[in-house]
Amino acid sequence: MESLRPAAIVFACGAQGARQLGLPGEDAKGVYAAKDFVYHYNRLPPYASMDFSAGKRIAIVGMGNVAIDIARWLLEDDPDRVAENVLVVARRGPLEIKFDEKELDFIERHMARDELGRELERVRDRCARCGQDVSPQRIFEHHFLHLKDADFASIPPRLSFRFLSSPEAILPDANGRIARLVVLENDLVRKDDGSTAAIPTWERAEIEADTLIFAIGDRHDPRIGLPIGPDGFATAPRPDQPAEPSFELWDQNARCALPGRYVAGWARHASAGLAGIARHDGEVCAQKVIDFVRDAPDSATAGERRILASLEARGLRVVTAADLVLLARAEAREALARQLASFTFADNEAMFRAIDEERERLCASRAEEHLLQPAP
Repeated sequence: MESLRPAAIVFACGAQGARQLGLPGEDAKGVYAAKDFVYHYNRLPPYASMDFSAGKRIAIVGMGNVAIDIARWLLEDDPDRVAENVLVVARRGPLEIKFDEKELDFIERHMARDELGRELERVRDRCARCGQDVSPQRIFEHHFLHLKDADFASIPPRLSFRFLSSPEAILPDANGRIARLVVLENDLVRKDDGSTAAIPTWERAEIEADTLIFAIGDRHDPRIGLPIGPDGFATAPRPDQPAEPSFELWDQNARCALPGRYVAGWARHASAGLAGIARHDGEVCAQKVIDFVRDAPDSATAGERRILASLEARGLRVVTAADLVLLARAEAREALARQLASFTFADNEAMFRAIDEERERLCASRAEEHLLQPAP
């Protein structure tokens, strides 16, 4: 079998690995990485067919956009409507919240003003020692504007927060599923650069939870075979423009860039921003690839047809951009038939069948239109 070498390859595979804390009990049932849980409810194979069951009391460790996105799905979008309480566990304090406040707008109505006020009071002295005012008046103004409204009324299921808490251990029940999360209480200290750090006090507390989701960021998967640097896949250094993103892969042994080999999106910088940020990153990378291919000397690299034929000869099903358009049409058709807002096929074989059936339907429609056209 021939070995193909395209002129350029872009790796836009995301950050496939999940960060782990190595906690006792981390392998209990009901404990998930955020990435895997999101893949499941977005019906991405093979996660769509795996067990990611959630219970009534769900703890999410993390205070970024991914944590809030998951909370929104549990509170608003889960068709099973299982959750009764979603607790966001944060290592640092209320003023270190990292999520986009526009994301919180969708679910702020699930919060209880009095409950958040009690939590702010619980951590008030520790934050004050760091020079932070975490009074309800200030925190509501900064992050939870709806709670300032005198007419605000909370609705179930409940969304709550626990600040200055770091997971220490997971305690399973007799069936091996998480029953409680042990957390360490943290102090907040200010560093020389003005930022803050959470320091454990070694005081412990237990939180009842039947589901735990770690939204603490992702990491690159070395099994993909790309060179690894200190922060993920290694990209070419740019000492003359350190603030500019680098997309070219870097061979650290040879100390040179790999010509025509690029990473984009979360494959370049894991857990950076929302989907729109990753999309823009991909667009910038694509332009650099176009420039590279245009200016590269003509060589015996494989063209598109040869690459596709080779992959198919190896028994691989190639999905093109046109196929994705057909898949989207098939899923829209299925959603309409089921009277759903949206529908996604949950496994590869179902997607392949849908693409083929939609192509046949399109070809038949075009043939019929051709027959109905009047003769010249």
